[in-house]
Amino acid sequence: MKVDAALLATELAATPAEAREIERLGYDGAFTFEGPHDPFFPIALAAEHTERIELATAIAIAFPRSPMQLANVGHDLQVFSKGRFILGLGSQIKPHIEKRFGATWVKPVARMRELVLALRAIWRCWNEGERLSFRGEFYTHTLMTPLFCPAKSPFGPPRVFLAGVARPMTAVAGEVADGLFVHPLNSPEFVRGTTLPALEEGFARAGKRRRDFEIACQALVVTGFTEEEMRHCEAATRMQLAFYGSTPQYKVVLDAHGWGDLQLELNRLSKQGQWAEMGNLIDDRMLAAFTVRAEPKDVAAGLRRRYGGLVDRLSLICHANPHQKRPEEWAEVVAACRDPL
Repeated sequence: MKVDAALLATELAATPAEAREIERLGYDGAFTFEGPHDPFFPIALAAEHTERIELATAIAIAFPRSPMQLANVGHDLQVFSKGRFILGLGSQIKPHIEKRFGATWVKPVARMRELVLALRAIWRCWNEGERLSFRGEFYTHTLMTPLFCPAKSPFGPPRVFLAGVARPMTAVAGEVADGLFVHPLNSPEFVRGTTLPALEEGFARAGKRRRDFEIACQALVVTGFTEEEMRHCEAATRMQLAFYGSTPQYKVVLDAHGWGDLQLELNRLSKQGQWAEMGNLIDDRMLAAFTVRAEPKDVAAGLRRRYGGLVDRLSLICHANPHQKRPEEWAEVVAACRDPL
């Protein structure tokens, strides 16, 4: 089992030290996400200052970028990291694509599938000398002159992971990607009942096998080395779950547990800016369904019970930030999590 940590530095200058510490603590990978900062710049710095860990965008928003742009960034980071980069892509949701990024939202599942296929075509042109001739519904790439063709990557193209929640996008990940990022709003029941069957559908379309694919699950962990840390972490996690639950596209996860009506209420409150009230609606049953809540010494066992046999790697998301506050003690937790689940 691989275990990953988030690169959380808000200043680029702090990224090298954080990446080195993540590697020292025994993690297998570090990931960024597209929030208040660009997801790619920290990857470059982390690659320069580490030697072993894999580095992923989890995730970069795909649709505001063209396949050619993503191919360039992915190629360069793969070479610079000596083969350690994972290009993680996600669709986001329509309001963010149109109102935050000013981009186009149309047929997101079909478009994501085509985008990945376009990436593969561009990388084959650069790495294998194949003539660039990709024509699709959304993207066309037919021109590549020697002036704009980078040198062949000695490490091959980066792996591509997609983020998926509902069955259609998850099936596309199984068909055209190398791995899946499971959204933090997840449960073993949802993974078994929705995620894995959808992946198998995608594998069947592409003639792929499960062992050739990596499932990376983002796991919400409620823990702390003091009662105060535990309380803070729990409150922040309830707020995070409420934020996710307010999103219509994630209602399918709540539906799997019979809590679909809660999404409507959370969405209503979010539009009114009542964030504190939203967190209060996440009760103990929901916290237990979507998180591992345990003392640090019991975190690994809780993750083992929850995800054993289901996923290949875990990204630990914990608002207590224990790898920063108690690094040596937390390193023992990481080592225990890396044991076979």
